[in-house]
Amino acid sequence: MAVTLTEAAARHVTRYLAKRGRGVGVRLGVKTTGCSGLAYKLEYADDVAPEDHVFEGHGVKVLIDPKSLPYLEGTELDFVREGLNEGFRFNNPNEKDRCGCGESFRI
Repeated sequence: MAVTLTEAAARHVTRYLAKRGRGVGVRLGVKTTGCSGLAYKLEYADDVAPEDHVFEGHGVKVLIDPKSLPYLEGTELDFVREGLNEGFRFNNPNEKDRCGCGESFRI
């Protein structure tokens, strides 16, 4: 399995990296927090660490640390606009439950 991103997510990342003037892609991970136990971390990455797992889609690299990979295997990163709101959406087949506030999830 792999971690993928939609064309919309790739377009958004590409535009942001061009505007920023640097970067190789996005770093996706998980951290322990919240009601359900885990939360997603997403940041723009300026370099690839030796231990990173690298996935590429639509010309954009998605970097994942080894500890986060088991939780993110099969995840699709999307970028959506709903009304006045926009942001990344994580379509993770490993999620079993989400907290009511939407900030954390359980595997």
